[in-house]
Amino acid sequence: MPRGPPAGGSDYPPAVTDELVPVFRVEDGAAAAEWYGSLGFAVVGEHRFGPGMPRYVFLQRAGVHLHLSEHTGDAPPGSLAYFFVDDLDALAADVGAVVEEMPWGRQFEVTDPYGNRVRVGGT
Repeated sequence: MPRGPPAGGSDYPPAVTDELVPVFRVEDGAAAAEWYGSLGFAVVGEHRFGPGMPRYVFLQRAGVHLHLSEHTGDAPPGSLAYFFVDDLDALAADVGAVVEEMPWGRQFEVTDPYGNRVRVGGT
């Protein structure tokens, strides 16, 4: 099954062999995409089956992909994804988060306006 907008609408998805992409349920894809911009994600595509239909948004930060769906059956609200970055302290400062020392490493957690959580770990 194709991932992303129909042919001709975008160069998304990138050519990859295997990739796992988390999907978060959101009420407003555009507003959620703006919030995820604070974590460095940019919109690389969007799909709707027709005018007024729910939006499905494709985000990317470096080689990491995240999808946001307004479709009610796509993902449970309040999901969690773990995201590893090289710039943990800088990103935490950008979003006003506190980095915690855990037995497995350093991390912080943020929650989007729809209850989805992103744990960010790194060096």
